Amino acid sequence: MRHSASHVMAEAVQSIFPDTKFAIGPAIKDGFYYDFDLPRPLSPDDLPVIENKMKEIIAADTPFIRKEVTREEARQVFAAQPYKLELIDELPDEKVSLYQQGSFLDMCRGPHVKSSGEIKAFKLINVAGAYWRGDEHRPMLQRIYGVAFDTEAALEEHLQRLEEAARRDHRKLGKELDLFSIQDEFGPGLVLWHPKGAVVRRVIEDFWKEEHFRRGYDLVYTPHIARMDLWRTSGHLEFYKNYLYSPMDIEGQKYILKPMNCLGHISIYKTRLRSYRDLPLRYAELGTVYRYERSGVLHGLSRVRGFTQDDAHIFCRPDQLEDEVVAVLDLALFMIDTFGFQNYQLLLSTRPEKYAGTVEIWDEATETLRRALERSGRDYEIDPGEGVFYGPKIDIKFESALGKAWQGPTIQVDFNLPPRFDVNYVGEDGREHPVVMVHRTVLGSMERFLATLLEHYGGAFPTWLAPVQVRIIPVADRHLDYARQLETELKDEDIRAEVDARAERINPKIRQAQLEKVPYMLVVGDKEVEAKTVSVRLRSGEQTAAQPFARFKETVKSAIASRAGDSERSGGKAN
Repeated sequence: MRHSASHVMAEAVQSIFPDTKFAIGPAIKDGFYYDFDLPRPLSPDDLPVIENKMKEIIAADTPFIRKEVTREEARQVFAAQPYKLELIDELPDEKVSLYQQGSFLDMCRGPHVKSSGEIKAFKLINVAGAYWRGDEHRPMLQRIYGVAFDTEAALEEHLQRLEEAARRDHRKLGKELDLFSIQDEFGPGLVLWHPKGAVVRRVIEDFWKEEHFRRGYDLVYTPHIARMDLWRTSGHLEFYKNYLYSPMDIEGQKYILKPMNCLGHISIYKTRLRSYRDLPLRYAELGTVYRYERSGVLHGLSRVRGFTQDDAHIFCRPDQLEDEVVAVLDLALFMIDTFGFQNYQLLLSTRPEKYAGTVEIWDEATETLRRALERSGRDYEIDPGEGVFYGPKIDIKFESALGKAWQGPTIQVDFNLPPRFDVNYVGEDGREHPVVMVHRTVLGSMERFLATLLEHYGGAFPTWLAPVQVRIIPVADRHLDYARQLETELKDEDIRAEVDARAERINPKIRQAQLEKVPYMLVVGDKEVEAKTVSVRLRSGEQTAAQPFARFKETVKSAIASRAGDSERSGGKAN
């Protein structure tokens, strides 16, 4: 039905803009889109006009009729449609499938509903730019998105979810809460972390380091650039050339910005000969990397050109691999649960068509990952052929509060880099053996993870993550000294507090703190100063009776120490 709705939309657009050039129009999750080359830019005001035309076509209950023609006949049919001609030239078969409804004829594999009248509740939601074939060197087309459901009730429910998603958009919240910015003048896809965003990031990173130290990782740091020959040896120049920045010349040597941290960790490992007794070695780094992403795919914090990965590489013996994977799974799921993500999915990705190593090694490593998953006691699914070329992997996808799935932790076995760099250890037999190398992240990147958290919490971070945990609001200037005293005592306890000393009435101050989603507001006036108490307001609007300041301080310290959300939540459960 959604696929058919895209064709009906194309017919409506053609009736309004007869000279339209058509690209593609597939069904997608919850809806559909179609890419058009139009004589003028569309605005939101055009969508109701197109919708009304679509309703006329649906009411006419026009049948969808399929027919097959030869490739040459198809070229004649679409002689005035350059994008269709390009697609026709790439078809593997001589026969071309066409579908017609009313005045609109399109090249399409189908299937479709029997007639346009079977299309139920739908709505066009927005227009976006989209490069033809995703190539920024090709024409920019206009993509109209729509959603479609079986009932009006289901459509209305979905539209409400979209409104909530817009309210929680991390780009909008990042600006409102003054967390970060991305400025064209500085460079697209490059993030500027503002003071409050930097606080959230520091808290996450400190927690990350604490857990990694506790679990036997060594923290390392590696440079942002390295000689290009290193990346040639690794294969990145071949496999990732489209994502690498142009080399820079330094004293006659070619250097590039690093796209990954793994080669730095290998170089540290190889500074001396390692014994089987030294293994496993676990090197962790919050390392910033740089990858060229086309401007058309950049999206806030979730798709950028410079980002900091919570990276780690484990060097171990084959007999240690299963235990190491179990330990990483435990750490990853602990992290997911601590940050409040309750639903997640585990995927075991197996050998793709093109791969490094032998089938036997792949099968052994895949079986080891499977045993580790079984030991974890959690449900998982096989994702056939989705392993990376250098080894099988476990992916964990977790859901935000909106039900959106985000790529999270990943555990990847690597058969490519150890032999390329002679990454070995000396075994009990006195001979050198190749290490098993594991790439893993438990958060992903700091940038994308903050985007996920912003969406999940709607910007209302739990107390332990909030950039400002307590806002102290004096009723009048005469209460300012007491407010400053409270601020100092809270800061002495490592509680992030600040006084709103503006010459402003109390209600606007409270409103501002709520807009900034500060967890606690302390209102102090004559009664509080005299009794050495505080009146506590929560960002939800709830107000509590005046209480001793010491009691409030212990409440906040407990919330921070437990790293709990602001409401009860259960432990994570696999889907």
